[in-house]
Amino acid sequence: MVVVRQICRRQICRAVGLVSITGSSMNKIAVFGKPGSGKSTLSKNLASVTGIKLYPLDSIVYKSNGEMVDRKTYDSEHEKILSSDSWIIDGFGPMESFYNRLDAADTLIYIDLPYIFSYWFVTKRLLKGMFIKPEGWPEGSSVLKGTMQSYKTLRLCPKFWNEGFMRKLEEISNNKSLHVIRTIYDLNSFVDTDMK
Repeated sequence: MVVVRQICRRQICRAVGLVSITGSSMNKIAVFGKPGSGKSTLSKNLASVTGIKLYPLDSIVYKSNGEMVDRKTYDSEHEKILSSDSWIIDGFGPMESFYNRLDAADTLIYIDLPYIFSYWFVTKRLLKGMFIKPEGWPEGSSVLKGTMQSYKTLRLCPKFWNEGFMRKLEEISNNKSLHVIRTIYDLNSFVDTDMK
């Protein structure tokens, strides 16, 4: 079952922990989608509401100087997080680890905004990044370089983020909560803003 939108109320979150619309608990949450889709902001808000530790994938993939970590180090850190009792991980990472994360998660949040919004958010992040470090941006990484990479990735995204992926995601999501966010309104209201 695909749930397109969920809003959690503070009283429910405090009394029984965050629970999805389908009634299952949310302890291991994977947030993913195209570059510039709002993953970092949504994940930060979700972590704030639930108290679940957030692991921005970029902080695992990149060293503090902006260089990528070696694959063995990344895999080890990623597996350590997946084996913990609760986590929120936002991002994509290497393909194999992405599917491992989806398998380990009890909640999948796929942000599937129209491409025009992703391009706009990537551009907006660049412009704001001239003055302040963007939300979830790895320390020491160039915002300009990252933006150029995001544009390249966005051009390739239709080869991956497509109907075939959606079908696969629905298969993977058996016994999990799957939330697909397709509008800015749904993105902004996924976590009720008055819970902050």
